[in-house]
Amino acid sequence: MENISTENAYNDKANQDTELMIKKSVEDSLLALYKLQLIYSKVDKIRVVRGELPLEVRDLEDVCSGIQTRIEKFQEVINDLNNQTEEKQQLIKRSGMLIAKYKEQLDNVKNNREYEALNKEIEYQNLEIQLCEKKIKEFNSKISEKKDEITQLENELNILHSELKTKESELNDIIAETKKDEVLLLEKAKHFEENIEPRLLTAFTRIRTNMRNGLAVVKIERDACGGCFSKISPQRQLDIRIHKKIIVCEFCGRILVDNEIADQSEKMLQE
Repeated sequence: MENISTENAYNDKANQDTELMIKKSVEDSLLALYKLQLIYSKVDKIRVVRGELPLEVRDLEDVCSGIQTRIEKFQEVINDLNNQTEEKQQLIKRSGMLIAKYKEQLDNVKNNREYEALNKEIEYQNLEIQLCEKKIKEFNSKISEKKDEITQLENELNILHSELKTKESELNDIIAETKKDEVLLLEKAKHFEENIEPRLLTAFTRIRTNMRNGLAVVKIERDACGGCFSKISPQRQLDIRIHKKIIVCEFCGRILVDNEIADQSEKMLQE
């Protein structure tokens, strides 16, 4: 009986030690996750200072790129029209030479049939010249239109480039002011990430990415989730406080921590 009692006591002690180890492991994970959340929240605040500037800069860059592409396409159209104009001018030149040749031959015709045939050729070549001149006129009109459009686009592009330069300058000034703090915070975040289990870190990143405010780990505030503000039952709050396992909000999926974990994490970051 004494041996059995000793064995039971030993087993109870082993179970207690195991529970303490599990609790310690969960607490360490929750502390690391909440500290990581606090750091990333500070990074988010720094980035909020930049406001919509990064998006505005990207949008302006896209618009400028689009206008530049349109200008290049219009220039290609002009080059094509110039080539067609050159071809028509060559045809006019060729028709002129043929007309001169046929007129020479008129002086040596031997019958009316040859005379009429040569006159028809001369008439045909004159029609060719008129058609080519009409086409050249149309090409020149289109070239003029495209050049006007290019001028308008270039003016618009110059205005947008000036606006883009101003926005980039503003953004660079803000980045210069906050870059040092952001880099330090990201380095600290990377250090904490190395001490978090990969599956937990993956879950943290996924939740954070899916949340508009970037909050993946939140504390309980007024008996509710600090992320979606949904009420949390007393039993669930108790489970969160005893730190036996990581618990997520059943409404929004965020990881929940109690005030003890939150306070410890904040103090540790301040040290």
